[in-house]
Amino acid sequence: MYLQHMFGLLYHPKSEWDSIKEEDHSLGHVYLTHLIFLAAIPPFAVLVGTTQFGWSIIGKEYYYLSMATAVPLAIGFYVALLAGMFFMAYTTYWMEKTFGAEASLERCLLFTTFTSTPMFLAGAIGVLPILWLDVFVVMAAVSYTIYLLYAGVPIFMNIPQERGFIFATSICTVGMCALVGIMAATVIIWGSGIAPQLLG
Repeated sequence: MYLQHMFGLLYHPKSEWDSIKEEDHSLGHVYLTHLIFLAAIPPFAVLVGTTQFGWSIIGKEYYYLSMATAVPLAIGFYVALLAGMFFMAYTTYWMEKTFGAEASLERCLLFTTFTSTPMFLAGAIGVLPILWLDVFVVMAAVSYTIYLLYAGVPIFMNIPQERGFIFATSICTVGMCALVGIMAATVIIWGSGIAPQLLG
């Protein structure tokens, strides 16, 4: 069922949102059947890419991470993705009544999961950790995720288009703030001497 919805969102997102909003799942079900697999794609791809193929800025000079360094980073990345998804679902749930929507936390997590699917799938490009290529693919996935968000909020939350636009913009703002916070925390941690050790 999930794969059917996933491909439906790629080909006819608006009608697929109508179908998805009729479903009802528990938090555990969404995590155990969807998120634990989707969230594993980017960390696993980056783990393989940085240890087996090397990291490169322009595709010429490659640097590698040792497995001892890469595994903890991948696990931390995986946990951060799972926690981040819950955070986004909770903030969506927290804001919804302001915009006249009524959806449970479980439904908000389901919505967040389907909206973020393009970015999770794009994480597979981490197997080839060439910076310019990764940025290009991820930006394309982010663009489609934003499209799914703006198309899906009015339908899934059953609110008028104008209110849905403001709601979707609020969700985007929270996501951007969370991303900046994670980046700042990463810089602080790495600056304190816990940066990964590169192998030439």
